[in-house]
Parts: sequence; structure tokens; C-alpha cells
Amino acid sequence: MTTFAFALLFAASVFGYAWNRQAASSLRNDGQRLHSLSGFHGLYSFLCVSIPVFVLILVWLVFQGSVIDWLVTAPIAPENYATLETGPKQLVLAEIKSIAGGRIFGTPEDWKLAAAERLIQLRTMSAWLLLAAVFALAVTQVLRARRRVDADFRARQGAERMILGLIQFCAIFAVFVTVGIVFSLTFETIKFFRMVPPLEFLFGLNWEPQIPIRADQIAGAGAFGWLPVIVGTMVITVIAILVAVPTGLLTAIYLNEFASSRARAIIKPILEILSGIPTIVYGFFAVLVVAPAMRQFGADLGIAISPNTALAAGSVMGVMLIPFISSFADDALSAVPQSLRDGALALGATRGETMLSVLFPAAIPGIVGGVLLAVSRAIGETMIVVMAAGLIANMTLNPLDSVTTVTVQIVTLLIGDTSFDNPKTLAAFALGMMLFLVTLVINIFALRIVRKYREIYD
Repeated sequence: MTTFAFALLFAASVFGYAWNRQAASSLRNDGQRLHSLSGFHGLYSFLCVSIPVFVLILVWLVFQGSVIDWLVTAPIAPENYATLETGPKQLVLAEIKSIAGGRIFGTPEDWKLAAAERLIQLRTMSAWLLLAAVFALAVTQVLRARRRVDADFRARQGAERMILGLIQFCAIFAVFVTVGIVFSLTFETIKFFRMVPPLEFLFGLNWEPQIPIRADQIAGAGAFGWLPVIVGTMVITVIAILVAVPTGLLTAIYLNEFASSRARAIIKPILEILSGIPTIVYGFFAVLVVAPAMRQFGADLGIAISPNTALAAGSVMGVMLIPFISSFADDALSAVPQSLRDGALALGATRGETMLSVLFPAAIPGIVGGVLLAVSRAIGETMIVVMAAGLIANMTLNPLDSVTTVTVQIVTLLIGDTSFDNPKTLAAFALGMMLFLVTLVINIFALRIVRKYREIYD
């Protein structure tokens, strides 16, 4: 039914646009001088319908689940639900929803079957009520916007005010989302540091977070030193950047200055294909091709290479990052004013000298942006590392050893049994906070470089 609600929203918005536009055009054809163009009258109706109805649908969907759950569980006897702890309550509600979805295991109690039937009825009722509410509000807004059509009506200003309000809301929403992410990470990290000393986490050399989260589990004592994890992240990132940056920059320089139009038309699409390959495909390539080739090459030279190595993961990740750096560098070089290129050539510089001494320094801000994006992508990559580098946290700078990264450990900690009052689960948030701080430092450093060179070439 949600799909029908959005379809009804779209149809009403388009109808309101066409109706108001046609009405304004009729006024103009009758000889009246309109303050705003017919298109703005249509746009005003479109926004008057789409914005409030869209908000209604979102609010309905946000609160629908909790309201229905309360209505489903309210008639249940207190000893079966209300007096239970939070965990058992969630299990009971999950079983009721499973029964309502047709997934019945064993012989459920009669009150669970009755609750599941009530859940189905409430969901159906909510869907029809949503359609009715969307239809009523859409019709009201269409008629309201239609009544505003007049020769003196400032439709352009009205539409621009709504668009400005929408833009401001999006900007404020983005800020609040960022603040919310930071606060959630900070809150959970503080809880983690109440259980694990900060000095042990920041300077510990062992990472063994597999501790019991239930009384019946058997696991080790646990160690939460993050240095092996961040060192593994940096090793793989450095390898990837060493592969991607020279290759990407040289490719961009060739395509921008030296390649013929035919060569550019062939190479550029191939690079775009590389950027569209899923990361899991790169992971398969690393496991099935790159890693065995490296082991065979090491065996021929008498060098012991681990089955999962940072070198294999970093090399394949570097190949994945080449299109990002190449595309950003090419765009940055193309944005350099033609006058700088012409001036250098007029002074007798060769095309190579012009590129290295004039165009490349002038394009540094854009190039740094591409490199920064590549670094962020390398730090945040998970699938290639899981498949090619492994899950073991080793404190080593040797690229031939098996290492792991921050993102891989975060995923590992949040898979399976989780308890958010346990250091094992909270360690994922601490790692996320540290990764956030590392990327923040990289961003600040890159912005200083961009600002410095932008001031020189402005």
C-alpha cells in the first residue's frame, strides 16, 4: 500500500501542476497580464501538494510500527508480556510478527495466534487509512492551490519560498545527522572506556576482543589494544595509495595533455568500467588470482608469504582506486585556465614542462580532493580486506603478513550475539570513533594544502 500512496502523491502533484498551469494560461489568453509565468503557477501547485503529502507519508511510516505494536500487545495478559523484561518482550513480539507473516514453528499459544490476527488486521487498516489520508490531503492541497490562481498572485515568490525552505531543511537535517552520529559514537565510546582503560585501548599491542557476553559462553579474557588494527589499516591504505596515486595521476596527465581524441575515447570508458565493478568482485580477484600469484612468486624466490597478505589486498584496492584519482585529476587539469597553458608555451616551454611546472601545480586543489577521496575509500573498504587480508590483527609493518583493518573488526564485532553493555560490542564504537578522528585529521591536512595552493593560483 505504501507504493500506492507514493503513486497517488505523484499523480496528484502532476495533476495539480497541469491544472494550475492550464488555468494560468487561460487567464493570459483572455488578455490578463499575469504577475508570474504559467509554469510558476504549476510549480506552486506541485510543491503545495508534494511537500505536505510526502511529509505525511514519512511521519505515518515512522510512527506506524510502534503504534501498531502497542495496539497488538495491549490486550495481551500482563503475565505473558507486560511483566517481562525487554529481551523476552522483543522475542514475543518477533514471534507474533513471524506468525502474522505465515512463518509458524511448532504450536503457538492461542493468545499469540490472536495477537497475530490482530496484527494483520491493524496493518491492513493502517494501509487503507494512509491511502485515505493521502487522498484527502492531496485533494485539499490541489483545490487550495487552484484557488490561488489569479493575475496578481505572486506564484514565483511562493514557489521560491517553498524551495528555499526545503533547501534550508535539508541543510539543517544534514547538520543534525552529522551531530547525531558524533554524539552516538561519543556516548558509546565513553561507555566502553568505563569498562576498558583508555590507555590499554590506545597503547595496547594485542587485539583479542572475543570475550563471553553470556554466562554460558566460553571465551578468552580479551585484549582491546587497537594499535595492531590501525597499523594494519595504515599498511593496506599505504599500499593502495602507492599503487593508485602514481598510476591515476600519470593516466590523467596522459589523457589530458598527450592522448589523441581516439585514445581518450577508448581509455576513458574503460576507467569508468573499473570504478563500477563491485568490491566483492575485486575481493574474488585478489583471492583467486593476485594472492596465489604472489605466493608462487615468493616460493620461486624462497620468500615465505602468508596465504592472506596486506600486499594482495592493498594492490587490488589500489587498482580499484585508480579511476577515482584519474577522474578527479583529469577534471582538475581541465579546469586550469587556458591562459596559463598558452603563456607557458609562448615562453618556449615544452608540453611536458608546461604540465609539470604550470598545469599540475595549479591543479593541486582538485588533485588533493581526488587523493583524499581515495584515501577515505581505502580506509573504509571492508570486503577486499576480509577476503584477501584476513581477520587476524597482527602488529606488523610487513606487507607479506596477514593483517586486518578497523572496518573489518567493526563488522566482526557486530555480527552474531550482541549485547550493548559488553566491551566486545562497545569496542566497535570505540574503533569507529578513532577512525572518525583519523579521517578528520586527514581532511584537515588536505584542506590546508588545498587552501594554500588555491591562494597562490586564484
